[in-house]
Amino acid sequence: MKFLMSMVGTASLAITAALMNGPASARALEAIKATHTLKVGLTGDYAPYSLRGSDGAVVGADVVMARALARSLGVTVEIVPTTWKTMKPDLEADRFDVAMGGVSVTSGRSVVGDFSIPVMHDGKRPIVRCADRGRYTSIEAIDRPGVRVVSNPGGTNERFARAHFPHAAFQEHADNRTIFEELVNNQSDVMVTDGAEVDYQARLHPGVLCAANTSDSFDHSDKAYWMTRDPALKQAVDAWLEKAIKAGDYDKALEAAAKDGR
Repeated sequence: MKFLMSMVGTASLAITAALMNGPASARALEAIKATHTLKVGLTGDYAPYSLRGSDGAVVGADVVMARALARSLGVTVEIVPTTWKTMKPDLEADRFDVAMGGVSVTSGRSVVGDFSIPVMHDGKRPIVRCADRGRYTSIEAIDRPGVRVVSNPGGTNERFARAHFPHAAFQEHADNRTIFEELVNNQSDVMVTDGAEVDYQARLHPGVLCAANTSDSFDHSDKAYWMTRDPALKQAVDAWLEKAIKAGDYDKALEAAAKDGR
């Protein structure tokens, strides 16, 4: 599967009500159809899947896919802002029905909701300044005192960095939309993130940022859509997604980004 970004289409951010004090009853597929609205959670900070612009609009491959999913269900889509740190409580509190936008399948997340069939297979890889691409090629090479490892908070990137680089200097950067400037400006040395984002950012910063010369990803994982636990909803999402993947719709959504240049 190709790892290019789509910025086809836009969607206005819909600000939903404040989080409830405790988990709410999950909306089943029947309720989604009754309200004629599918609520999709997106972080808006993870190209090529979703990216929020200065105008507040969210674009990306999974905005395109969210619209397609909604059409298949006969409803409209409402984009709900979330963050990697709050995504789990947001799903538990029923702020959205489906989380999209590069969500990795983890056992902790599976306890809370259902995952669709995988949309892609990926793994953690380091991105560095091009001059260092032959230097930070392994976990051992990165996990050394003085090596500045930067990560965004709340997701699998942070968990991986904290688990594997205890001797390095860990730096947290809250805004994943600007985190790669830390590498560009020599404020950090390495970021370890999913291969799709590494490849995208290397293309976005040619000759400046590069994928490190690793022989393979540091780990392997699936990405999927994470949803309210309802058998009917999962069945509907999986049936639509299987057809969309076979038709090449996901690849096309990702590829369209190269023409956009964002």
